[in-house]
Amino acid sequence: MNGSGPKTAVEWLASVAPDPDACRWEWERNPLGVALLPAGRRWDVLILPGELGHPALDVLLRLVDRPGPVLADFGDARLGFFVPPGTAARWLGTGVRGAGQGTWIVVPYPGRITGGVRWLVPPDGSGTLTDPALLELAMHEAAAQIAREEREGRD
Repeated sequence: MNGSGPKTAVEWLASVAPDPDACRWEWERNPLGVALLPAGRRWDVLILPGELGHPALDVLLRLVDRPGPVLADFGDARLGFFVPPGTAARWLGTGVRGAGQGTWIVVPYPGRITGGVRWLVPPDGSGTLTDPALLELAMHEAAAQIAREEREGRD
C-alpha cells in the first residue's frame, strides 16, 4: 500500500490486524475466506438479533444513502453493524451485544461468498461507519413496527 489514494475495502479492514500484510495474504488464500480481526481500533460492532437487525437495517437504508458495513452470521440469526470505536463500551441496549476494544470478530473477505458470515452492506474502504444515534432510531422504529405487526396478527 503506497499511502496515497483511497483504500480498498480489503486494505481498510486488514489495517486493524497486528500484521496487515500477513492478514491480507492469509485472508486471500484461506479457503473459508474469513479473518479474525480486532474490534475497537477503527470500528466497534453492535450485534443485534436478526429479528430486530433486519428491520432496523431496512429503516437505516431509508434514512441514509449508505450506512456503515453490516455483517450477517450463518442463518441471519445476528447482524453486526460497524460503528465508531468506543460505541460498544457506552451502549446500553437490551439484547444488543457489543464487540469493542479487546474483542475479535470473524470477518469475511469482501466480495467473496462464504458458507457462514456474509456482508449485507460491504465496506467500501472509505471508513464509513453507522452513526450510533441513527442506529438507535432505526432500532426503535423497527421494534415499533414489529409490535404493530404482532398486534395486528392477534386481532
